[in-house]
Amino acid sequence: MPGIYQRFETSEKIVALTFDACGGKEGSGYDKKLIDYLIQQRIPATLFINSRWIDANPELFQSLAHNPLFEIENHGFLHKPLSVDGRSAYGIAGTQDVGQVVDEVMINERKIERLTGRKPMFFRPGTAYFDDVAVQIVHQLGLKPLNYDVLGDAGATYSTVQVKRALLSVKPGSIVLLHMNMPHGDTAEGVIQAIPLLKKRGYRFVLLQEVAGQLRS
Repeated sequence: MPGIYQRFETSEKIVALTFDACGGKEGSGYDKKLIDYLIQQRIPATLFINSRWIDANPELFQSLAHNPLFEIENHGFLHKPLSVDGRSAYGIAGTQDVGQVVDEVMINERKIERLTGRKPMFFRPGTAYFDDVAVQIVHQLGLKPLNYDVLGDAGATYSTVQVKRALLSVKPGSIVLLHMNMPHGDTAEGVIQAIPLLKKRGYRFVLLQEVAGQLRS
């Protein structure tokens, strides 16, 4: 859909790894193995964090926010698909009207800014779903609607082999969607197996804020 950024233009072998933390009853976990690996290997990553995850993990959130390897971005207040008519995605009901769209974006934006001193640049909704009106609203609120061109773990349901295969499919300028809130999934192992192979191919990793001017829908 026009107005949603899903990759960036570059001739270099660089990609952006993005990790969602969705929050809620079954989504407030922390994949320590994954994050520890990124830190040990000095791999920068953009973290899209939901308000509910922040509330469940306040100390972890502050630790991640203060680590220069990571960029904290907005993954919404209640992790709802972003629509103006309640349209659902993956069985999750979306926001019902313009007011709920604004709340879904701005409540978490203000929380992140208050806790970190930095205003997010990007917004990715729950389930990564936008309708056309919601996209316009996000732009009007001063954020960039962000999705991906490589589905890295399908909500942390992929096997190790599938995660690895997805990561090895990247091209220069790819934005990869993965999850950091499901420690019992295979995301960490897939990432750990793929990163050395991508490095051998000459790839390096960047934060989205570094390539904001090169983003393309």
